[in-house]
Amino acid sequence: MLLERGAELAAVRQALRAAAEGRSSHMVLSGPLGIGRSALLHALPRCADEGAVHVLRAHAAPTEQELACGVVRQLFDSLLTAAPGPDRERLLADAGAARQVLGDEAVPERGATDGTVLRDLRSLLATLSATAPLLILIDDLQWVDPWSLRWLAHLLPRLDGLRLLLVCTLRDGDPGARDPLVHEVVSTSARILRPAPLSPAATGELVRAGLGDHADQDFVRACHDLSLGRPLFLLPVLSEAALTGCPPVAASVGLVRAAHPAHLRDRLLNCLLLQPRPVRDTAAAIATLAGHEDPALLGRLAGLDPVGLTTALRVLHQLGLTAAEDEARFVHPSVRDAVEWSMSAAERQRWQEDAAGVLYDSGLPAEQVAAQLVAIPTPGYAWAVPVLRSAADTARRKGSPELAARYLRRALLEAAEQDRTRAQLLVELAVVELSFDPPAAESHVAQALPLLPTARDRAAAVLRLSPCVTSPVTPSGAALLRRAADELVDPGPRDDPDGDEALRLEARLRYTGLDDYAQLADAVGRLRALEPPVRSRGGRELLAVLLHAATLSADGAASEVVRQARDLLDWEPATAAGGGSVMQLVMFSLVGADAPQAAESWLNAAERSRHGADGGGDGGVDAMGHARRALFHIARGRLPQARERAERVVELADTIGEGSRCFVYGVLGALALSARDVQLGSRIVGEAAGRSLGPVPAALLSLVRMAEQAQGGEAGTALETALECGRQLECAGWRNPVLFPWRPWAISLSHQLGDHHLARTLAAEEYARAREWGAPVAVGRALRLRARTDGADARVELLREAVGTLRESANGLELFMAVRDLGRLLGDGAEAREALREAGELAESCGVPWLPGPGTSEGRPSAPAVRTVLTRSESRVASLVVNGLTNQEIAAELQVSARAVEKHLTNSYRKLGIAGRRELAAVLQETGVHAAG
Repeated sequence: MLLERGAELAAVRQALRAAAEGRSSHMVLSGPLGIGRSALLHALPRCADEGAVHVLRAHAAPTEQELACGVVRQLFDSLLTAAPGPDRERLLADAGAARQVLGDEAVPERGATDGTVLRDLRSLLATLSATAPLLILIDDLQWVDPWSLRWLAHLLPRLDGLRLLLVCTLRDGDPGARDPLVHEVVSTSARILRPAPLSPAATGELVRAGLGDHADQDFVRACHDLSLGRPLFLLPVLSEAALTGCPPVAASVGLVRAAHPAHLRDRLLNCLLLQPRPVRDTAAAIATLAGHEDPALLGRLAGLDPVGLTTALRVLHQLGLTAAEDEARFVHPSVRDAVEWSMSAAERQRWQEDAAGVLYDSGLPAEQVAAQLVAIPTPGYAWAVPVLRSAADTARRKGSPELAARYLRRALLEAAEQDRTRAQLLVELAVVELSFDPPAAESHVAQALPLLPTARDRAAAVLRLSPCVTSPVTPSGAALLRRAADELVDPGPRDDPDGDEALRLEARLRYTGLDDYAQLADAVGRLRALEPPVRSRGGRELLAVLLHAATLSADGAASEVVRQARDLLDWEPATAAGGGSVMQLVMFSLVGADAPQAAESWLNAAERSRHGADGGGDGGVDAMGHARRALFHIARGRLPQARERAERVVELADTIGEGSRCFVYGVLGALALSARDVQLGSRIVGEAAGRSLGPVPAALLSLVRMAEQAQGGEAGTALETALECGRQLECAGWRNPVLFPWRPWAISLSHQLGDHHLARTLAAEEYARAREWGAPVAVGRALRLRARTDGADARVELLREAVGTLRESANGLELFMAVRDLGRLLGDGAEAREALREAGELAESCGVPWLPGPGTSEGRPSAPAVRTVLTRSESRVASLVVNGLTNQEIAAELQVSARAVEKHLTNSYRKLGIAGRRELAAVLQETGVHAAG
């Protein structure tokens, strides 16, 4: 298809009509590589009526420049292919006459300016043009042999009396185009035509012709942008797409951009090989220094002075290989491919080596120098190791561990000696590999250990495999930790130089054994025998693990755990990024001991450190900060606040490291269990499937599955799940009634199923366990559960005792349930009304929407309760629903997506316990919330 070449074809038609009238002329089709000059030249015979002109064709080639009068011979020999007709015999005779004139000998040997030859050839043209105008087509004038050029230079000033049109194509920027004879031929032309790049519309026509009529606009736009409107860059890509079955849709844009057709590369390669050395060297420098357009760097690498570099860049632009004369950037990825194919492997390596040296000597950033070094397979640079290490550190901080690993692996080639430097590189490589290839990380640390001179160095190296206490550790990783710990002396005096590493190693080893009954008991014994120094990092890590063990097992007094946790928080920095694993363990310990308020000042300081003392809002709080706050609110019974924080955690999930992920799952599991949120529970159970979780999250997720079964109407199955979970927890020694409330669920389920004996037995066990541990929330809840299962005479006193105990607890939700049960049990009277009034206040503060009591209708939430349980966005959406707007109208009003509106409505239905828009409108109209919204 010849598109958007109407102006050029019209000019040729006009020139042919003039030639027929005896006004001969010469035209040149010029332009960069791939613009379509040759295709246009081959189409020119169609500008004349069939048989109205004689067409003489010749195609010059760089390999035929030594062939004397080769193009002239091609022109006259093309008469031999004339179609049958009345003039065929005479045309064949004229071709034979031309051969006789040129002879078999090399014309230059007979004299390049032999007047007889020139006159005879012109006479032949005159004879031919007498019968019909001549259309002489010469492709690639820049490669025409010298004798033919001299003939053309002699002929063009002597066109009078002839009827012909000579059209030549000329490639911009080619060295042959600068030949004086070529310049002389071009200067005599009547007109120089420069075909323009194809428009997007023409590109679309070619795409549809090659791949089908249903081409997406995004696909067409990508093809046009990539080809710059040049057929040479477009047609090979379309051909390859057709062969591979690539559909012309938006999803295929990436495949088009990644396509590097071999045919296109070969055409570009042929063009490059014909260029002089400075131009090829400049192209090689651009390809090697990809991304660096500094002329000084390019000139140094190519070995050119500023004038030479400017000239070479101008030639590359004229050829159409670069975007601009002053911009060292290739117009198409295939140009770089062609440049690299023009070099041998040895030449490519030499260019990369020289580029690395140029970049280093110029003082460029380490990552730019390292990008060149990683392409060089052989060592040999004294400065390479520090440069590669610096580049790896930068890549790691930017969140590209795979790139950092590439740099460090390359650095190992430079550090061939089995010494401390190589060991450090191996350890650094292991650190960046932890996030995507833990087995390789362990292998590299194991290789580094024999190269490190002291036990302390080896311990520090192994600790890099487990940057925080809660980091996942494989059995082989645990073996490395144990081996390093055995080499160190037992931690004793505070000035022991090996003591901190020993404590940190012990902390990790003990954490990995918390799901083993014997190791858990040993950890509790270790806590009683020795209180680690909280001023050291290792001491705090070990103390956090030991307190966690005591909390899981509920072995001892909750008050003692709280005391030691407070001491630890006094020394734990609140400025550490992410808060560290110490705070994760301490938070679970304080929650398990019913003292989350002990961590509030630390949490406030941590949030201030994230967004400054003057910061506004929580814009600077990270995912772990929100997770800690969510757990804090869960322990206080503030479910709406916990949900809001949990939503932020989910939004920032991609920023959470593996060492903190188990803490996050534990928090979300606790929220799903406390809020009886089946949807959240199902989500986190699905996301956690197949992951290596810590012991606490795994146990909580088992309880979440049990809650899901219970709310799905499978009471019997849920009870079995609860009892099985309890058996597993008991076998592991995890007996904390606050963290693992499996008995309250089992009591409720057995009571629902009519097994009152089991319910009483479980309630008695829960009460005994709670008394041993001493956490007020556990004792108060156990008393409330006993009131449900014991005789009627004791229920009121048990509930009164539960309320009194829970007033000392941090958990307002448990206090609400005890006060509510007491008010309902008392029936009528002043004490009952006061209890129900207090229950209403507690329900509102805890975000419990369903509260029968003074000022509310049975089964309906109060207005403050609705405002508390719904977030601001959910309340706004709900208010617009009451006003009768559709989801689409609400999305337009709030400038959000319809999917976001559906999400807010689904959350509102779940929180309010309703089924749809009609019930939502009824609740909000009854409470008057929509009026205020």
